[in-house]
Amino acid sequence: MDEAAPDDDRRVDESLVMLSAAYEGAAADVARARELARGFLARLQGVYGVPVSERVMDTVQLVVSELLTNACKYAPGPCLLDLELTAGQVDVTVWDSAAVLPLAKAADPGRVGQHGLEIVMAVSQGFAVHREPVGKRTTASVMLADDPGGDIAGRPPVPPPPIQG
Repeated sequence: MDEAAPDDDRRVDESLVMLSAAYEGAAADVARARELARGFLARLQGVYGVPVSERVMDTVQLVVSELLTNACKYAPGPCLLDLELTAGQVDVTVWDSAAVLPLAKAADPGRVGQHGLEIVMAVSQGFAVHREPVGKRTTASVMLADDPGGDIAGRPPVPPPPIQG
């Protein structure tokens, strides 16, 4: 006999959990966006029962901060922020009006600043930039599950190369 799935109102349909916000492109928008991200994650946890660790809370806010800072700094006018729960991760997407695609600079320990994209790529499970008819969309994905054996982005450890003998 088949057992019915438990009726749990807190079950989450990940395809429906998304939050969007529009910003003018001012420096003060970055702090508001971080707070929005924190609220989004708190809602995932409190309303839907999705486990959100402090690492995820901090990492998503960092990614939001870096991506929105870049949009405010390098693209004229408004920008959009989307936060979406998909397949065990939070996708952070920022649209801005600049058509120029961002490039991470080569490592330079003497460089002050301009490390945002490097940071986002280091702490994210996935990173992509897509041109739009106007501007671009930059998306970084942060895994919800903490992998004790993985790296800061939630990626599993890379096995050592085989020993040649």
